[in-house]
Amino acid sequence: MPQTMLAELGMAALWIAASLAFLQFALGVVVLRQNREDLARTIAPLAVAQAALCGLAFLILMLLFLRSDMSVLLVATNSHSEKPWLYKFAGTWGNHEGSMLLWVAILGVAGATVALFERALRADTKIATLTVQAAISLGFYVFLLVASNPFARIAGVAEGQGLNPLLQDPGLAFHPPTLYIGYVGMSAAFSFAIGALITRDVTPSFARAMRPWILGAWIFLTIGITAGSYWAYYELGWGGWWFWDPVENASLMPWLAATALFHSVTVLATRDALRTWTIMLSCVAFSMSMVGTFLVRSGILTSVHSFAVDPKRGIFILGLLAIYICGALALFALRVGTISEGKRFEPVSREGLLVINNLLLSVILVVVMVGTLYPLALEAFTGQKISVGAPFFNATTGPLALALVAFMAVGPLLRWRHDGGRDLIGKLAIPLLVSAITLGAVYFFAGKAALLPVMGLVVAAGVAVGSVAPLWKRNLARTPLFTWGMVIAHLGCAVSIAGMAADSAFMKEALVPMRVGDTRSIGDFRVTFEDVAQVPGPNYDALQATLRAERSNGDSWVFKPALHRFSTPAMVTNEAAIRTFWNGQLYVVVGDERPGNVWVIRMWWKPFVTLIWAGGLMIAGGGFLSLIGRVQRNAAGRKAKRLSAA
Repeated sequence: MPQTMLAELGMAALWIAASLAFLQFALGVVVLRQNREDLARTIAPLAVAQAALCGLAFLILMLLFLRSDMSVLLVATNSHSEKPWLYKFAGTWGNHEGSMLLWVAILGVAGATVALFERALRADTKIATLTVQAAISLGFYVFLLVASNPFARIAGVAEGQGLNPLLQDPGLAFHPPTLYIGYVGMSAAFSFAIGALITRDVTPSFARAMRPWILGAWIFLTIGITAGSYWAYYELGWGGWWFWDPVENASLMPWLAATALFHSVTVLATRDALRTWTIMLSCVAFSMSMVGTFLVRSGILTSVHSFAVDPKRGIFILGLLAIYICGALALFALRVGTISEGKRFEPVSREGLLVINNLLLSVILVVVMVGTLYPLALEAFTGQKISVGAPFFNATTGPLALALVAFMAVGPLLRWRHDGGRDLIGKLAIPLLVSAITLGAVYFFAGKAALLPVMGLVVAAGVAVGSVAPLWKRNLARTPLFTWGMVIAHLGCAVSIAGMAADSAFMKEALVPMRVGDTRSIGDFRVTFEDVAQVPGPNYDALQATLRAERSNGDSWVFKPALHRFSTPAMVTNEAAIRTFWNGQLYVVVGDERPGNVWVIRMWWKPFVTLIWAGGLMIAGGGFLSLIGRVQRNAAGRKAKRLSAA
């Protein structure tokens, strides 16, 4: 295919995929209303064909970026022929239209996967699920074709405008896709829930079918948030790991909802309880994903995360959000009377603790949502600008999060249905003792630390011990994978909280003017400014400083922070120099030059900060083990049923 026709081929594939989505939706409605088994057999092939065509459209767009085809408007405004190939590749989704096409492609693949491999759902519920999934896809197809054409042509452009230099980092290759997979996973969970509502099939079997999708989406959201946090940490040169940026919050909100949803669907799948909770949380999780999409693409935010500045696109997405969520809530209101209560359980039970955890997660979600959206709403309606930042979120969500993880550690120690709690005190004795020792140690070595970080360290220590309690007195070799996954994920929460608390309590910072030859101290390091020089880069010029950090034992390390000056587009970025030690990181940034050959150097000593991201990876890894274990158990159950039937 000639290069000049690739964009037209991609557009054609997108139009045909949209047509198939409409056909899939229409036939699904007919099948559900008229019970047409002859038409039911066409739904799955349509879902697969739609996914293939949308995937083809995205691959074509990627090829256009790799070829630097400046006749395509999207390439010309977001790429440059001299840009390294990795950023041409990842730049495919480093913009509004490309990211939306990736979103829809993943959505199509999710629908095709349900069509091909889902065996646990009742036949009519599966059709209803695929019908809802087609309706969601159709809305985004219309959005792409009407308001965000990724294949629009432009004439007379010899060279592109380039990619935002802040995005020219390997993090672009994996941070956005993992988040998108997580968001789309929430759409699949939403489709399952609405499909079950339509067919009145809110049962444990439906929950067992939906659970892997929720868990998979949650894993990718965890990875995406963890990766994004570390990317911002080292790329922006600010020394922080979470800024409570509205778009950061927009990724956190669906994660909170997905966490609550996974625990709820697990109770439904294993104990036939929390049916209404599961349906409502499915709607909430998908709503939060859509809210994030609206914030990034509405033009109401000025952020490195923002892809669009056209308010019309935001209105379009807001309309989609209203249609999907209002429709779902209306259906829920009509069908809620048909959802049976399920089996009862006592307040003091594992189910009871999971309900408490879900309530705390929901409260945190509401606090984050209000703190994120209220300033935007206030500005939109009154023109008044206010800032809601870290002090508010830390003060409100911090204590709630500590309570959450404390209850999280207690829950697995209780029995299902009912537990008198007599054995609980004995099981909690060691975690409580460890917490008390930690409290004493922290106040002995750092008595001036703030209360919240201190409590974070105390709770993290107790939760770390309590998290492994389900393994006590068990045959570890025969312990199910999903139990290992639960233990590792809960332990990861404790590790992350310990890293956050240690960094907040013990971090040291120095902002100092330095000339070549000057020496300054930070923590137990002495840092000497040795040199500054111009260094050419692949598509930028760098002003690189050389500093040497030395400890009292004579060990030394060289740091080379730099200022990268890009010409296309014109921007200066700050590249931090970071050295990781077993007990923390030394973080060095070079600032602007002042008169007299003086340079502003900023340094942080950040104790145990790497535990934040290590814990995040443990949480995701635990989720992955749990997913594998659940899939294996479900497969074994289906095999046993087939053998018994035979």
